[in-house]
Amino acid sequence: MKLLKEIVASTLKTDVSRIHQIVVRRRSIDARNSNIKINLGLDIFIDEVEPKAEKISFEYPNVANGRPVVIVGAGPAGLFAALRLIEEGFKPVILERGKSVPDRKLDIQILHKDHVVNPDSNYGFGEGGAGTFSDGKLYTRSKKRGDVRKIVEVLHFHGAQDEILIDAHPHIGTNVLPKVISAIRETIVRSGGEYHFNARVEDFLLKENRITGVRLQNGDNVEGIAVVLATGHSARDIYRLFEKHKLQLEAKSFAMGVRVEHAQELIDKIQYHGMARGQYLPPAAYSYVEQVNDRGVYSFCMCPGGVVVPAATAPGELVVNGMSPSSRGGRFANSGMVTEIRLEDIPADYHRKYGSLAGLVFQEELEKSCFREAGNSQFAPAQRLFDFINNRKPTSLPDTSYRPGIIPSEMHRWLPEFIRLRLQQGLVKMGNKNRGYLTNEAIILGVESRTSSPLRIPRDNETMQHVQIKGFFPCGEGAGYAGGIVSSAVDGERVAETIAQLYR
Repeated sequence: MKLLKEIVASTLKTDVSRIHQIVVRRRSIDARNSNIKINLGLDIFIDEVEPKAEKISFEYPNVANGRPVVIVGAGPAGLFAALRLIEEGFKPVILERGKSVPDRKLDIQILHKDHVVNPDSNYGFGEGGAGTFSDGKLYTRSKKRGDVRKIVEVLHFHGAQDEILIDAHPHIGTNVLPKVISAIRETIVRSGGEYHFNARVEDFLLKENRITGVRLQNGDNVEGIAVVLATGHSARDIYRLFEKHKLQLEAKSFAMGVRVEHAQELIDKIQYHGMARGQYLPPAAYSYVEQVNDRGVYSFCMCPGGVVVPAATAPGELVVNGMSPSSRGGRFANSGMVTEIRLEDIPADYHRKYGSLAGLVFQEELEKSCFREAGNSQFAPAQRLFDFINNRKPTSLPDTSYRPGIIPSEMHRWLPEFIRLRLQQGLVKMGNKNRGYLTNEAIILGVESRTSSPLRIPRDNETMQHVQIKGFFPCGEGAGYAGGIVSSAVDGERVAETIAQLYR
């Protein structure tokens, strides 16, 4: 702060002793050229002190006697739908197939150590959804209606760090997110809402063209005036439930590929133009996009200073993902490196056999193929980056952050050809623009397949209900209307507001 005061005083041509206080309101980094800049939005108080600001807070009334709305899934969409419903005077009844954060951590430890996947409690399922154990990125490119600032403020109110209020690209971190998610649960329960764990939905309760509730795996029926479906894009059993009831689904494009891991020090040098990062710059992130044969090849969910984790949600499949702590202080940087997959890319026999589920089955079978390649374990098939690009058999592998362990694999051999070729060509283009990125000290791990849902659950544009079923409100990533924590939370809030308008 002393250095900042000196810079401000020099810029304003005033004595540093007159600057009584500086408050940072906005912070971003411009590293587009070698003259790297840290841009700050400041409130500067000369000869005075900032009046004491009111702390951001939210009031949640008691809704124990309110009209019940069933919410399936406790990820960002479900939790923010619940909070908004409480503000509107409705009682949320949250049904989460997985476990609470502390119990979920135990199952994840077993997954790392013993390679055993609990299909209801893992990196994808459980309190907070996939976002609980992630980098916790809070920015979105979505242009959909919704108050993004409010989402960030609610997370801060529930324990997230102050920095998320000022950073242009805020993130919470996987070490902080669990306590934030638990605090949101406490708010919901304290306000009279219900929160049920180990409550997997087995069926919809349908009466003519309306949903009245859901049936759980233990046979219990849970009913409400409406049902919010916020199950995330990995809940494949929910999509198959739609097929069972002949409810409309829409196949859509998605993306799959691998996760690439470099030394964070190398990424810092690339992104900061060879400069040493020093004390003022954070671990560098990147976002690369290329076009190969009219398809996008791009980095996804880049995690500076992070780790690669096993993200399978069922036995017999292998999926990798990434996450970072709030400090982003690890040795490695990892990112998904994926290619766009359109419906016409999927073999015709999948469409003939599985209809709208063709993309989902294609995704599922690649994950099973990866699991078999790993010797029916959670060891991740891996290959040095340069070896992959040149179709060379791996002979050794560098260190990695992936705790279950890695095994050498000719990933160029078993990845579907159209995915392999696009990734190889896309990576070469990225390497040509970012010198040092293509190195054999980097590795790729397979497969990165849960970037987004291969399906959309169609809903009415005005009422946000399923096009066939009244009272049924699909939202978030699993419904195909969001991608990430913030956009999912915004979609959940919008659904809650629509329910309040329709049922008040």
